Amino acid sequence: DVQLVESGGGSVQAGGSLRLSCAASGYTYSNYCMGWFRQAPGKEREGVAAIGNDGRTSYADSVKGRFTIPQDNAKNTLYLEMNSLKPEDTAMYFCAARPGGCASWPDWSWYTSWGRGTQVTVS
Repeated sequence: DVQLVESGGGSVQAGGSLRLSCAASGYTYSNYCMGWFRQAPGKEREGVAAIGNDGRTSYADSVKGRFTIPQDNAKNTLYLEMNSLKPEDTAMYFCAARPGGCASWPDWSWYTSWGRGTQVTVS
């Protein structure tokens, strides 16, 4: 049973940084595409970044150059390092996983497992 647990959210001033973590369990972590999504009130869920089982990363244009998606395979943990945060980055952030590669990574309906989310507020 795949389990994903996010942590690291909080409140930060514009220009600040946060690092989110997603602890994964119940599957062979390295065989999955892992992604970060966010959803602000009244808006659709948006793909932020993803990393494939080959280590390739993908980013939404809105976060390129500010966010990175490192992972620690030994700890089965995915991270989202967020720098130069803006008020428009305010959202609930979710970790997601699906077996295989990340060809369709921005499509939230393509993922098979989700965490419960962690709130990020930028003021």
